[in-house]
Amino acid sequence: MTQTVRAKKHLGQHFLNDQNIAGNIVQALVDVYPSGQVLEVGPGMGVLTQFLLAEKGLVTWATEVDSESVTYLMATYPHLSQRLLNEDFLAIDFTQRYPESIAIIGNFPYNISSQIVFHILEHRSVIPFMVGMFQKEVAERIGATHGGKDYGIMSVITQAFYHVEYLFTVHEHVFTPPPKVKSGVIRLTRKEGELGCDEKMLRTVVKTAFNQRRKKLRNALSTFGLNDEELGEFASKRAEELSIAKFIELTNLIASKK
Repeated sequence: MTQTVRAKKHLGQHFLNDQNIAGNIVQALVDVYPSGQVLEVGPGMGVLTQFLLAEKGLVTWATEVDSESVTYLMATYPHLSQRLLNEDFLAIDFTQRYPESIAIIGNFPYNISSQIVFHILEHRSVIPFMVGMFQKEVAERIGATHGGKDYGIMSVITQAFYHVEYLFTVHEHVFTPPPKVKSGVIRLTRKEGELGCDEKMLRTVVKTAFNQRRKKLRNALSTFGLNDEELGEFASKRAEELSIAKFIELTNLIASKK
């Protein structure tokens, strides 16, 4: 009898069981990152792992918090065992552990997917690429462009540092157990060069602007103490109307008035 792993609801586990989709996810990374170190988040029963290990140019690591999955993976992929971490992805200091660079891949647990993105952003200096599967609406939010209802804090902060590509949608029936929602696979490619403004200030401006997203910026950003004349064109706009470049421009404007 083949050993299996029981999907655990509290870990947000939904095991992908479609080999073609798994192969396509890995290929989406290989297309831009054919060689180097890669870390798979939450491999579960190894549906992505098998394709990663088949790529001769990749040095595959995996991190898994479920001890049952770890036992299964150790038995199924013994040559991975030295690079299989029984650790929480969100606790890994990538800058210290992988000082050169490492790509990230995974069928991410829905319950921590936003935290995963922000952890990647925090360690972006060593993470040039990410290919991941998210709940569809989260994937769409990450890649949303200004002017739409999906555009928000995560869209701006992610796109300030990475190019986002929505690759394809994955339907519920290819998972065990099937989730209640569709999934979306996206690819992040790190932008090179300077941000163009103070990063901490950008985060503050973006969060403040979107916390009252229905208000015009003259009201949403009132805590910064700028009048309409100082805000100029931004005074009568709402957060969702500003592109990434405009948010950077606004951040520099606010910084110059402090």
